Amino acid sequence: MHDKSLSKIAGHLLHRRAGASRPARDRVGPDTVGLDDGLALRFADDRVDPAEEARLAEEVAEILPLGWSLTTKAKEQLHTVSEHLGGEAGLLDWLDRHPGLPRLTARLQVLTGSLDRYSEDTAVVEILRSSRAEEPLPEELRGILPPETDDETLSDISYRIDELLFDRNTQEAARLALATTGWLRDAVRRTAAPAPDIEEMGDLMAHLHQDISEALAPPAA
Repeated sequence: MHDKSLSKIAGHLLHRRAGASRPARDRVGPDTVGLDDGLALRFADDRVDPAEEARLAEEVAEILPLGWSLTTKAKEQLHTVSEHLGGEAGLLDWLDRHPGLPRLTARLQVLTGSLDRYSEDTAVVEILRSSRAEEPLPEELRGILPPETDDETLSDISYRIDELLFDRNTQEAARLALATTGWLRDAVRRTAAPAPDIEEMGDLMAHLHQDISEALAPPAA
């Protein structure tokens, strides 16, 4: 995963605003959702083998989209793993080193966190409004977004990606993510003389598009 993608969300992943993760808000997971407590503690003590570490990475990837709605115990378990890895940036980087669900989830979570961050940026909203007036939405977004573009447009997409991850529909989540990053990237490219922060967003979306595409690729033989 590109360092630029990671740096934009690290520090905010486990503290996303409550309304930013509606699947977690509306469909709170059962009390049984969490990590293997013994495994998490052994990992924090550097007492796991590679197979156990890979299993823990899968468990972390499964609960991460539930966000702030996790039980107190599950949050503590996730915090234990995150702190051992040096914080949120370390957690994402660690997940990214494990192919399959952990890597894809890490990259999708970077995207949803970025969408939440840009959702209330008026300059971004205006660029998207102009883009929709000039070009039709990608097919993947037409059934998700209402006709009007406003400060909920990007958070609606973030919500849908989280919902798909919540339902373990990772391939559909990735397909939507690629459509979104491509749409935002191209909207910025069509903008004449974009402001530096808008240009930066376009670059970030281009990086994330590549990151997510690579995460979907089958491992080399």
